[in-house]
Amino acid sequence: MIAVQYYLLLSAGLFSIGLFGILTRRNALMFLMSVELMLNAANINFVAFSYQWGNLTGQTFSLFVMALAAAEVAVGLGIILVLYRTFKDLDVTKAATMRW
Repeated sequence: MIAVQYYLLLSAGLFSIGLFGILTRRNALMFLMSVELMLNAANINFVAFSYQWGNLTGQTFSLFVMALAAAEVAVGLGIILVLYRTFKDLDVTKAATMRW
């Protein structure tokens, strides 16, 4: 059996990589990938604690987080398409000029 601490370390590492990606990248696609990493880190935590406590609540929350991630990707890809059609680039710093 693998101890819960290893899952938590894996989750902390994934969350840190996602946070680093959000703070350092300007590409909108990298933003979405970094947010997905952070959500997956939260899912690992939910499942690990669900396993430790012996109930299914964490796994249920993990399914809800996956549904939220799917909705986030759908909306995010729409925003990315509009950003690319308007500026011919995926740099999010140019989005500050998107005014009427």
